[in-house]
Amino acid sequence: MATISFPHNHQSSDSRRGGSHHHRHGPVVEEIEGLIKVFNDGCVERPPIVPTVSPTLHPSAKATAFDIKLSNDTWTRVYIPDAAAASPSVTLPLLVYFHGGGFCVGSAAWSCYHDFLTSLAVQARCVVVSVNYRLAPEHRLPAAYDDGVNVVTWLVKQQIISNGGYPSWVNKCNLSNVFLAGDSAGANIAYQVAVRITASGKYVNTLNLKGIILIHPFFGGESRTSSEKQQHHSKSSALTLSASDAYWRLALPRGASRDHPWCNPLVSSAGAKLPTTMVFMAEFDILKERNLEMCKVMRSHGKRVEGIVHGGVGHAFHILDNSSVSRDRIHDMMCRLHNFIHP
Repeated sequence: MATISFPHNHQSSDSRRGGSHHHRHGPVVEEIEGLIKVFNDGCVERPPIVPTVSPTLHPSAKATAFDIKLSNDTWTRVYIPDAAAASPSVTLPLLVYFHGGGFCVGSAAWSCYHDFLTSLAVQARCVVVSVNYRLAPEHRLPAAYDDGVNVVTWLVKQQIISNGGYPSWVNKCNLSNVFLAGDSAGANIAYQVAVRITASGKYVNTLNLKGIILIHPFFGGESRTSSEKQQHHSKSSALTLSASDAYWRLALPRGASRDHPWCNPLVSSAGAKLPTTMVFMAEFDILKERNLEMCKVMRSHGKRVEGIVHGGVGHAFHILDNSSVSRDRIHDMMCRLHNFIHP
């Protein structure tokens, strides 16, 4: 799921840190109500707020999905449009997707992501590899970034060893036409993975990163933006300022501030050799002004950036909101994604 919170019930930092919430693991030291509790002894609880689903949930969805375990900590869910699967000679762009959840919650098996990425694979005509990465606070950053780079490395190796047609799904992927994408914290991961692989030059002969797609990217900073100040109690968006701060406390290296470059990339974005980037923003998202500023700074350093602000919706509407306004914006998002992937 995206980086979400519950504006009406979310407790303040001071109340969370009080001694009233006791448990066999000790007091609660961090909590985003309904999503995550972190106890004094390091134990973490994540209530099952969103159902997890099998890859075969929608057998008539015009896409085939299956899971591949990469290690004890990471796995992927792959989506292939049926139209491509039925044509042996057809290859499609490859889109590697990272789910949101403030680096602390979420799963590639969550129903909201399964539904969205099934539709994305079909409507944008691409193979989607959705990454289930390690979560904070058990695995603080850069663990999720490391997992993202490892998945890209694994994909390149699969292409190399698949000369004989095994595994067959890899033959549907065109590694000369690769995109990294994600929403919220997943967009942050996509950005940081892109920075790493472009800086290394390691994949220049085996993988062509054509673009980055950032949906409501989760970035921050010590200084508050106007949208963070004005909309931190907004009922129209899923992310609150207090939840955002809590996620960063749990995800960043201990002792790091929100001006750490993993949270605030503007302190180091000039050196990133990134491909064309598409940034989706939402009118009622507290991150809107920060995302607009990021687009401006990236353009000032010569990067090609396409920014889209969807009106009348909030953070992660494409995952969380099923209103008629949201459905209209999702349709627009899908059309733009198709055109970005197939220029």
